[in-house]
Amino acid sequence: MARRARKTSNAPKRETNYRQLRNPFPLMSVFSEDEAQNMHETALRMLEELGLSVLLPEARKIYTEAGARVEGEMVYLGREIISAALKTAPRSIHCQAGTPTHDVTLELGALAFQPGAGAPHATDLKRGRRPGTARDFEEYTRIAHHYDVFQMMSPSVEPQDVPTHLRHYFTTQTQMEMTDKFPFLFARGTPQTQDNFEMIRLARGLSEEDFQSGVHAYTIINTNSPRTLDVPMAQGLIDFARAGQLSIVTPFTLMGAMAPITVAGAITLSHAECLAAITLTQLARPGAPVCYGTFTSNVDMKSGAPAFGTPTHFQASLAAGQMARLLGLPWRSAAGSASNTNDVQAANENQLGLWGCLLSGATVIIHSAGWLEGGLTVSYEKIVTDVEVLNMVAELCAGRKAGADEIGFANALSHVAPSGHFFAAPQTMERYSTEFYEPIVHDYANFGTWSERGGRSATERATDVWEAILAQPPISAIDPERREALRAFIERRRADGGAPPES
Repeated sequence: MARRARKTSNAPKRETNYRQLRNPFPLMSVFSEDEAQNMHETALRMLEELGLSVLLPEARKIYTEAGARVEGEMVYLGREIISAALKTAPRSIHCQAGTPTHDVTLELGALAFQPGAGAPHATDLKRGRRPGTARDFEEYTRIAHHYDVFQMMSPSVEPQDVPTHLRHYFTTQTQMEMTDKFPFLFARGTPQTQDNFEMIRLARGLSEEDFQSGVHAYTIINTNSPRTLDVPMAQGLIDFARAGQLSIVTPFTLMGAMAPITVAGAITLSHAECLAAITLTQLARPGAPVCYGTFTSNVDMKSGAPAFGTPTHFQASLAAGQMARLLGLPWRSAAGSASNTNDVQAANENQLGLWGCLLSGATVIIHSAGWLEGGLTVSYEKIVTDVEVLNMVAELCAGRKAGADEIGFANALSHVAPSGHFFAAPQTMERYSTEFYEPIVHDYANFGTWSERGGRSATERATDVWEAILAQPPISAIDPERREALRAFIERRRADGGAPPES
């Protein structure tokens, strides 16, 4: 009966809104408050006594002017400098997308998802595993735009067929023209960063003052653990801070490799590096938007390869959440998978990593969909199968009501006799097409029906899903006049020779 009813023309359509999510889950901690405070104090001691290697002279000068002790490339930060910087770092950051409906506010308690990022390879069942290309970057952008549950764009896959001195033009232009969601910009040296900022201004129709007074883009800054801040990352922190744009500071600390083998030791190191980088942004421009971040998991001690979705990865996320809450800053964590293909291992690892992020209160969860091989590959099918889980999490964020209409004494409970059924109850008829989440790739048919349809796995069905998305015409996220101005700027800069990344 329910299946026949779904075909009626007057059935209400289910509408979802997965933007501006709030995390509904109770937060977990892995350490006591005293232990977390001791980790924070140890991180401050590290920066005071052991110091941080800062390779960019301009960054060392900024630290020096703030009162830090600098010896060669080593910077020793006093806790009073860090404390002052933390007071100016904003607790809530309003990120302006191409349209207000896609704006996102980052603060503790908020929840934003990004798909997997930074992979040198792409893979799908039709074309196989391959080095990332411009086509892959464009397709990935369109798929990420399609799903409402991704509130922020990510540096998806490296388009290796585009030369490095021109690549930033392509990646930023693609985002400006194919999506109106909050964009990611690479921080690979001041010339590229300034090009990227100008492209944002042209595409969004912003004056320099408008751009400086709002947060219109973000970058991810990875420290070189242990205790090193290299030239492009330090320059990125300074450039983005001075322009009023968002930096997400993310030490990449793998336990047993470039971090201590214990969760407490690794997170203490990561925390120290975060404090130093956040301090640099506030010294460059007090009040500059910045997010605390972590990407901490363990390595497989048999091979040395990164492992994700492990119990240790889960615990590290919980510990990082404690440190972020201690500071009061919005923060970024990550899911991901080390599996080589979109199989049950990939699903298990991504979901355990995801729940570690959710239960630790992460504001931004990157690599929430599509990541394989510890970040070496993004999978088109895995993006789709992971989105299924993200959509379900978004449904949980909405919560449930228990008013008279929901309890249904008048329009459900009193209509059905003992041993009856509720298929035809007024409440069911009113809600059958809107009450439940509708899957995009999961198949709830019985074995016989599933077999008649070809007996295809979820991964195989996911191919149909992403192909259908890409078969649609791409959206135009920019008006023609601004598009022409953007393209003219890119052509002019290309003719000037572009901008090589700094190293």
